[in-house]
Parts: sequence; C-alpha cells; structure tokens
Amino acid sequence: MTFHYLESADDPRVSDYTRLTDVHLRKLREPAEGMYIAESSRVLRRALAAGHRPRSFFLAEKWLEDLSDVFDRFPDVPVYIGSAALLEDITGFHLHRGAMAAMHRPSPVPLPELLAGARRVAVLEDIVDHTNVGAIFRSAAALGVDAVLVSPRCGDPLYRRSVRVSMGTVFQVPWARLESWPGDLGVLREQGFTVAALELTGDAVDLDELAARNPDKLALVLGTEGAGMSPDTLSAVDLAVKIPMRAGVDSLNVAAASAVAFWELRPKD
Repeated sequence: MTFHYLESADDPRVSDYTRLTDVHLRKLREPAEGMYIAESSRVLRRALAAGHRPRSFFLAEKWLEDLSDVFDRFPDVPVYIGSAALLEDITGFHLHRGAMAAMHRPSPVPLPELLAGARRVAVLEDIVDHTNVGAIFRSAAALGVDAVLVSPRCGDPLYRRSVRVSMGTVFQVPWARLESWPGDLGVLREQGFTVAALELTGDAVDLDELAARNPDKLALVLGTEGAGMSPDTLSAVDLAVKIPMRAGVDSLNVAAASAVAFWELRPKD
C-alpha cells in the first residue's frame, strides 16, 4: 500500500487536485489530460463500480478506515493524505465529503453503439451550468433515459460539480459529446428517432399529446439556460413540445423540466 503524507501545498504529486474551483482552468485541463475528479466516498465508489480506473486518492486521515477496502483493491494506486487545512490550500475549498480521487476518463463510446437499442435519448444543447447538467443526468438515470448526448459547447458531465450533483449517476447513463451541431441530429433521425425540442414555440404541442403518441424511439432536445434553443436547432427537429403550465408561469428550470418530460415521455409498452 502506497500512503503518502503531504507536507506542502506545492507538492507536484498532487497537481491533479490543485485549483479545483477554477472552472475555466479545469474544464480545459481535465479532458485534455484524460482525467476527472470524483468527489465524496459515495461518488468515488460509484465510479469504481462502473469500471473507471483511479489515478490516485486524496483525503484526510480520518477517512482511511472507511475506504480501506478500496485501497486494498488498488494497492498500486497512491493515496495522498493531508490535514484539512493543507487539503483546502491545494483544492481551494474545504473538503468535507470524505475522499477524492483523480480518475482516468473512460474511452468515448461511438455514437452508433450508444444508440443501439436505445428508445429514449436526451440531447443537451449548450447547457453550461454544471449543476443543471448533473441534475439532468440524475433524472435521466432515475427515469429510464437510455443515453445522453451533449453538444460541443455543453458543460462537461464529468466536471466535479456535475458528477457530485448527479450523485454519481453520470456513470450509469451512457453519454457522448457530439462533434457536429446541430448536424448530428440527422444521425438520430437516420436511426429512426423522432427528434423533439422541449421549447415554448407557437406551434409546440403539449407534453401529454406527444406522450399519447408514444413514439417508439424519441430524442428530446433541451436548450441552454436563459436564451433557450437556437433557431438552427429548432429548424432541425421534427417538432417542439411544451409543458402546460398555469397562468403566470411560463417555464421551469431546465433540470426540473427535464424530469417532468422524462417521466411523461417514458415508453408506455
């Protein structure tokens, strides 16, 4: 077992964990370096259960016993241990959810493989708030969505906050980042999917009306916060769908709306 007790925040061995609160830095660095951060013992265990491989572990000494079985499984992976103050100096925030791990990113799943056998797919267009991304993944995992596709400018599903908000369910739902947007929506149509945009347009049908049609294969596109869906995307979908609401409320947060839509549009047979 390789336990390393840290004495300095400048220790180069823990560079994976530095400046975790710098979103701009991390969203560029982590994909480029083929890594992501799993935060909290529960999330860490879910990542390992999904077959993801750890690069290192990072924790306060009080969590050693709680994760001893994990360390026994990965005897060659270094375990870095430090005081709460030192760990905060390294990461930029107080670490109170147990351990962290720097994980190797899994290899991307080819789009045809991802869609094979899928009946319900969520597509996220430019959703940049990582809390919303994580919440959408959690709803997708809970409500039977088979795969999630994210546009090129969408937030990273494996960013620390996304993973934490999803409670690690981001590891359960297969996902892929699209390269051509909105052109790749055509791939879904070629695979037999009805492509619907969850958007308030003049010709949008009510959610329950689309649910009654019960399309065999359905891809639901969710637009970015605030601005909503781009005109190019709306012109590329088969139809728009809306959640009927009482007077005085015109929309829901995108994460809340996704949960409503995933439940209502689940396959009925």
